[in-house]
Amino acid sequence: MLTFKVTTVGGSEGFILNKEAKIRLGVQKGDTLYLTEAPDGALRLTPYNPDFQRQMALAEQVMHDDQEILRALAR
Repeated sequence: MLTFKVTTVGGSEGFILNKEAKIRLGVQKGDTLYLTEAPDGALRLTPYNPDFQRQMALAEQVMHDDQEILRALAR
């Protein structure tokens, strides 16, 4: 388990990711992190944009369902 202390960062409140947290999240300085809520109400900190994930899932479904149409358009 990793722990963080809330601190003042400029005019806001924040926390600092230590080296282990950055490695485990696969992020570096300047990356964007997203705080999302899981179905059980828990909060999750992730580098993956949940909106992009939903869009990609929809795109994959369209590509699967409409393969013949997409093949015809590609010609």
